[in-house]
Amino acid sequence: MEHRELMTLLKQVQCGQVSPEQAALCLKKEPFESLGYAFVDHHRGIRQGAQEVIYGEGKTPQQIVGIVCAMQQRGARNIIITRMSSQAAEEAAKHFALEYDEKARLGVAVPCEQQKTGRVAVVSAGTSDLPVCEEAAKTAEAMGCFVERVYDVGVAGLHRLMARLDTLMQARVVVAVAGMEGALPSVVGGLVSCPVIAVPTSIGYGASFGGLSALLSMLNSCASGVSVVNIDNGFGAGYLAAMINRMGEERGV
Repeated sequence: MEHRELMTLLKQVQCGQVSPEQAALCLKKEPFESLGYAFVDHHRGIRQGAQEVIYGEGKTPQQIVGIVCAMQQRGARNIIITRMSSQAAEEAAKHFALEYDEKARLGVAVPCEQQKTGRVAVVSAGTSDLPVCEEAAKTAEAMGCFVERVYDVGVAGLHRLMARLDTLMQARVVVAVAGMEGALPSVVGGLVSCPVIAVPTSIGYGASFGGLSALLSMLNSCASGVSVVNIDNGFGAGYLAAMINRMGEERGV
């Protein structure tokens, strides 16, 4: 059960559409469910405002299917599966509706149409960063955000970024993705008035040390309002962006 579903249930009790006994029965269900190989956290949406996300890497297709089916039975929709292989996606699609992006390695199980709110901008330094960008963008979209993509605008050609400045300045939060020297988030952070989430990628030549150079550059940013997630963690950036976007929506800012 997600936070909004809980609020709907409570309002139904308030209006007399649902009896207190029926509501209590709904909430009395186990907050988690043991599948033997996994404990499915059905109450995460109540605690955190967003349901559990499935980390697909290392799980068999059958395990992923089992977790999704357990969540679906409790009313979950738009279930995010990260780091999902194409083989697992092919098997999962036999059991439930699945939207899968091979580039992002991200699936959305039991997709349901939802109104997109706010504005999240996902910005990439180069085309090689797109898998991480799409993981961030599709995560935020699955969590109900309106997402604008601004790709291939790295500091090697700064005029490309400046040409999209209007888009960036209208965003409630910006996810800036870069490899190599990782300079893009600092530049973006100096241009916008909203939070910037920096994502270092493992793209780069030998001295980039698999994204470590970009990570250290971003951690040492002189621009205020820039926070950093781990190397190639597009999902973490997209999830955090969705949380910030939702808070702004709730407060009307």
